[in-house]
Amino acid sequence: MKKLSVIIPVYNEKNTIEEIIRRVESVNIADVEKEIILIDDCSDDGTREILRRYENRYKLILLDRNRGKGNALKIGLMEATGDLVIIQDADLEYSPDDYPRLIKPVLGGDADFVYGSRFLRSHLTINNRIVYKRGYLFSQFLNLFSNVLSGLRLSDVYTCYKVFSKEAAEKIGPHLVSERFGVEIEIAAYSAKSGLKIIEVPISYKGRTYEEGKKINWKDGLAAIWHIVRFNIFTKI
Repeated sequence: MKKLSVIIPVYNEKNTIEEIIRRVESVNIADVEKEIILIDDCSDDGTREILRRYENRYKLILLDRNRGKGNALKIGLMEATGDLVIIQDADLEYSPDDYPRLIKPVLGGDADFVYGSRFLRSHLTINNRIVYKRGYLFSQFLNLFSNVLSGLRLSDVYTCYKVFSKEAAEKIGPHLVSERFGVEIEIAAYSAKSGLKIIEVPISYKGRTYEEGKKINWKDGLAAIWHIVRFNIFTKI
């Protein structure tokens, strides 16, 4: 039986954390067991107290200061023991029901790394909710810029859903240095430089507003331009 490590970085998600854990738990994948890794990035809204209820069931890591999603992901990749690894945000924008589709190419040996795209055309993406049009357009510019420098042909470099084979996780994880959302660009650059077999599959998506807890902002968007140049041109792996 294969093992799927589910890395869930968490920061101030008291309203959604229990539901996303329930959804991850409920996904039934034939011949695959799940290892759930919860990494709390020093939440201060009551999330940490909720997570303590799970410490005897899952791997729970409580960080002593807030450093960002990138740092949490690096820790998660180092802690994962599965044959495959998937990243799961702690909000409800992404559906764990997509797991079987996401991991199939890796299980079948057709890919080392899978991106779950919100923008590939399929019946899954017809009703996808993109909240901010300007943010979407800017992300598409960043996506194109990243593709030009990395040589990849991704439609959604900023997607949460990424599936690593064990070998891909071991190649990429130790090199990550980004503490915030620059990690998305860093992972894409390193996956290209490592010569991994990469494919995209369509996923469902329900974007949330800043009032609902969305955290990435315009400052992260501007910083992304530097991340794309830095990790694709000036960084080796």
